[in-house]
Amino acid sequence: MLRHLHIENYALISSLDIDFREGFSVMTGETGAGKSIILGALALLMGSRADSKSITEGETKCVVEAEFDIKDNNLQTLFADNDIDFSENCIIRREVLTTGKSRAFINDTPVQLTLLKSITDSLVDIHSQHENLLLRDDAFQLSVIDSVADNGKELEEYSREYENYRSLTAQLAELKALAAKSKDDSDYIQFQYNQLLEARLQAGEETELEQQMQLLQHAEEIKSDLAAAAMLLDGETAGALSAIKEALHHLKHIDRFLPQELQLTERLDSAYIELRDIADEAARIGEDTDFNPALLQQTQERLDMLNSLMQKHRVNSTEELIALQDNLHEKLQRNESFDEEIAALELRIQTSLKTLADKAGILTGTRRKVLKTISEQLRLQLGKLGIAHANMDVVLSATEDFTPTGRDFAQFMFAANKNQSLRPVAEVASGGETARIMLCIKALTADKKGLPTIIFDEVDTGISGEVADNMGILMRQIAAGRQIIAITHLPQIASKGSAHYKVFKRDNDRRTETHIKLLTAEERITEIATLLSGENITEAALANASELMQQCNGRTIVLL
Repeated sequence: MLRHLHIENYALISSLDIDFREGFSVMTGETGAGKSIILGALALLMGSRADSKSITEGETKCVVEAEFDIKDNNLQTLFADNDIDFSENCIIRREVLTTGKSRAFINDTPVQLTLLKSITDSLVDIHSQHENLLLRDDAFQLSVIDSVADNGKELEEYSREYENYRSLTAQLAELKALAAKSKDDSDYIQFQYNQLLEARLQAGEETELEQQMQLLQHAEEIKSDLAAAAMLLDGETAGALSAIKEALHHLKHIDRFLPQELQLTERLDSAYIELRDIADEAARIGEDTDFNPALLQQTQERLDMLNSLMQKHRVNSTEELIALQDNLHEKLQRNESFDEEIAALELRIQTSLKTLADKAGILTGTRRKVLKTISEQLRLQLGKLGIAHANMDVVLSATEDFTPTGRDFAQFMFAANKNQSLRPVAEVASGGETARIMLCIKALTADKKGLPTIIFDEVDTGISGEVADNMGILMRQIAAGRQIIAITHLPQIASKGSAHYKVFKRDNDRRTETHIKLLTAEERITEIATLLSGENITEAALANASELMQQCNGRTIVLL
């Protein structure tokens, strides 16, 4: 419930602090005194759009802060999931800057407006004349039935299966589209795969082919230079090996006279053996190297084919071509498995559809059980609120397809006069009738929805006398176990409150400001008398006001 509200620099409010009580409270004040300003500030806390124009002229920012008692609202998990410190006395604050930017805080933790709204929506319900338009909404009418049926568990189970069904059908549509596209492309994919398969690709092959091309293109040059090198090393007349061999002979002759550490003979012998190998290798390679036009052409054609494939598929190596070949093979195999996958998914959808139909049937059953109760309660309450011959019926019909809330379409049927045929309430109910129907619905669903605070903003427009008295009684009964705040102009309703707040304007040296105060018993009588007779309060008005207060406090009122 709302315990305290602080407003600073908002419209005509310079600074305002007010404590609120449990039960039924009323708020009165002249037109333009600022009741709507207080509601506007409270709406900011509930995530409404921030407007820098609402900041008091000359100030840089406005602040709205409220303290809520949330010990019975089961918000611990939500707070923990969003890293917000939980306290039974929750402080919610909204700040609006002249730049138009705003900030929101819960227990001094900055939060996004979506989170702020999700939390405050479970704490406060502001019911205004504008909200009466909800009665024209089919989804709202169904939600009323669900509230009375208290079928949250059944609705949650249905919703889970509905989301599962939608997910499966989306998967099937995607799979069928993919299968169709793959089949359309299968011939081209098969052609690409066959082309790569026939190429008999080998990793790194293009590098080896390029090296082979170099050898074949320069075969004569290589053969000639190798022969020359072999001749210089091992020629009959002036070969390097002959000279080294002769030098080695001389060293061996004097080897016994040289210091051991020189090892000249061993070193030259090693060099001789190495050069002998080089000469033999050069001679062998030279003999094996021949210009081969056919092999050159074959190598060139193979390399051109690989380069063409790499260019076609926009890759840089045979390794990437091989990876592409594997990928194409997987696609071809996938094409063959599409029918099986589609059949398996269709079977899962049929199973889900049957489960969904069962859960929808259970949900419909919970709704049908309360239709008579809703109709009877609304007829009874509307009669007490001045629509003596009101007739209401709640009709539930099946929808063609499954919807997020089941397979039901709800319609509230209404007739205000005797022997008048029932028609959809949105078509035939006047503004005053709609307001009273909505109030009766609030009374019917308040306990089920578990809202700790409901604010009625001038929902009593167009009524008076006994009807107004009964509306006040109804509001007081709704307040059993919760906090109700009613903004009203009617003395019959104002007298029913256990607490009475007055909103008024006062001029100071700088500007006109809005204030609010909790009235004493004596001040309440004066305020109610003002509502009865205007500014010129008569003794009769005071006596009437006093009688209204005594009637409210001295008897038990039962309307429901």
